[in-house]
Amino acid sequence: MPIETAIEIRALKKIYQNGFIALDDINLEIKRGEIFALLGPNGAGKTTLINTVCGIVQPTGGHVTVSGFDNVTQYRQARAAIGLVPQELTTDAFESVWNTVTFSRGLFGKPRSPSYITDTLKRLTLWDKRDEEIRNLSGGMKRRVMIAKALSHEPEILFLDEPSAGVDVELRKSMWAQVRALRDTGVTIILTTHYIEEAQEMADRVGIINKGKLILTEDKQTLMQKMGKRQIIFVLRDHINSIPQTLAGLPLTLEDEGSKIIFTCDATLDNDISETLDRLKESGIRPKDIYSRESSLEEIFVGLVGAV
Repeated sequence: MPIETAIEIRALKKIYQNGFIALDDINLEIKRGEIFALLGPNGAGKTTLINTVCGIVQPTGGHVTVSGFDNVTQYRQARAAIGLVPQELTTDAFESVWNTVTFSRGLFGKPRSPSYITDTLKRLTLWDKRDEEIRNLSGGMKRRVMIAKALSHEPEILFLDEPSAGVDVELRKSMWAQVRALRDTGVTIILTTHYIEEAQEMADRVGIINKGKLILTEDKQTLMQKMGKRQIIFVLRDHINSIPQTLAGLPLTLEDEGSKIIFTCDATLDNDISETLDRLKESGIRPKDIYSRESSLEEIFVGLVGAV
């Protein structure tokens, strides 16, 4: 396998005894040093795919290589190349941050390296919490400890399964910056997420999985141009029955019994709404509030599934 390939997945299947098809003929190649985002709704197969690559779930068919090692016949070498941050916060509540991360390193047979652990904790803004018991940390800090544990044995590949779960907006954006910094050190990162915003912020490439099938993989910018939509919502002072003819030609719709006008645009563009505001004013419409929202993953899937 070429050195630039971190993970190669070929014809991967997982069928449970009750007949449920969790993974249906997955083919995927992840490049070394990239951030790859795997998007999909609950039950799409994201976690099953990660657990199969990591050797936690046995596949029904197909094969996976990790850094050139078969993850079944060369399990130890393949698993040693992987750091896994699961959705669940599974840590020893009464252990300190330092001891938890150090112990994780030892599980992979790595020699003690206080300098590496120190550097890892500092990069994840955990140094000041090194002596704290896990139970005393916030949800966001616990998530960072999980990342530190996954990095403790110096893996080449890092899996982040729903990294923003239970993390507030400020910590989420801080974590995004830290993930990009990890990529800059040469770590290949695969993350699963529900959030288009998270993929758009961090990923180099995006895969869409639904009902066990990998629907597509695309460069992030190409994907967002195809599917990303942003809406500007104008909350009106007074309800209207229809959009005035003077606003014809603008991508506007009326919602909530005439209390909101929705302006739909491409999420990847720098959308200047000043003209729209001017035309609303000229039409005698003065919004009392304005906010924006981006397409949900569920909305994007409606378009995808309806197109195939």
